[in-house]
Amino acid sequence: MFKLPFELLLGYRYTRAKRRNGFISFISLSSIIGIGLGVTALITVMSIMNGFQQELRDRILDMTAHVTLSERGERLNHWQDLYSVAKQLPHVEGAAPNAMGQGMLTHGDRVKGVLVRGILPKYEGQVADVESKMVYGHLSDLKSKDYNVILGTELANGLGVSVGDKITLVAPQASISPMGVVPRLKRFTVSGLFEVGMHEYDSALALVHMADAQRVFKMGHQVSALQLRLDDMFAVRDVREAVAENIDDVLYMRDWTQQHSNFFKAIEMEKRMMFIVLTLIIMVAAFNIVSTMVMVVTDKQKDIAVLRTIGGTPGSVQAIFIVQGLIIGTFGAILGVIGGVTISLNIDVIVPFIENIFGFKFFPADIYYISKIPSDLHWEDVWTVSGLAFVLTLLATIYPARRASKIQPAEALRYE
Repeated sequence: MFKLPFELLLGYRYTRAKRRNGFISFISLSSIIGIGLGVTALITVMSIMNGFQQELRDRILDMTAHVTLSERGERLNHWQDLYSVAKQLPHVEGAAPNAMGQGMLTHGDRVKGVLVRGILPKYEGQVADVESKMVYGHLSDLKSKDYNVILGTELANGLGVSVGDKITLVAPQASISPMGVVPRLKRFTVSGLFEVGMHEYDSALALVHMADAQRVFKMGHQVSALQLRLDDMFAVRDVREAVAENIDDVLYMRDWTQQHSNFFKAIEMEKRMMFIVLTLIIMVAAFNIVSTMVMVVTDKQKDIAVLRTIGGTPGSVQAIFIVQGLIIGTFGAILGVIGGVTISLNIDVIVPFIENIFGFKFFPADIYYISKIPSDLHWEDVWTVSGLAFVLTLLATIYPARRASKIQPAEALRYE
């Protein structure tokens, strides 16, 4: 018959409550609960941070492509030929040209600096999901020589305009006239409004037809870049290699991680700092295990002495108390994983339930762009957190266990 090692049996027995050491068992229970709460909080917060990161990344990439191809001076010739080649590259599922330029929009006494993006409506849907963000109008309203413009809602509010109003675009390219050098001015009609939920786009982006942008910015038949949409946003390296192998022209390639690198690095740093801060909760619970184990060692000095006199080695004594500490840590980690995974997978139900009970909103829709708390559970985060809790628990047992192994039987039994 298979028998468990006596160190494991004694370690498990010491964790159970008895009349004489009920207080110690209560501290053990509180340590389990503390580790469980720490693991739960860490998994939940990491999942919410992942959810916000994914939500913001999706909103950014809804209005921009994964990869941008351009030439020196951000001017690209013969984009149609490049379009045909790019569409055949692996992972590329869409491509579209654009004509970019900076300028100022004026209406009455209001002036706003903007980024003007000239697009071809029939191609733009391949790389950006602008149509679903339209509040008024459609991308198809942008037609060559009509000089229509689609504005972000915040930009329109700042200018005090709505659909149908006339605004003036002031381009940095100057015109020479009998009066001297004057700035280029062009009247546009507001034909639509969009709202992405990103201040960068809603307050400073204007969409026009690519042909109109080429005329205003004196680009001729050139475009600023060819944008690519990938079937996997993380396949940028493969696409970069494919571009180098299949396209002979000298191109400048920028991907979404480079265009918004500071933003995503800030989110990643915030996530890392939250991980460190919440790890302190698990560390506090681990220190409770230290105090619990020290009290157990003090309470069990007689048992340790008897065990040593019948042949128990210092290593066996040390193993008994390490097992006891690991049992506490393992149960705490399991409890925390169950709680964290359950909350993370049901955050869309739990948060509204709490809001209904207390009668308030965590993120009111009239104030925040993201009115719901997103959650994206990554199992690697779960294993990392639970593994961290286990390691901290193991470290917390080392000092009490070593102290127990150094107890001398003669000293412990002197007054018994």
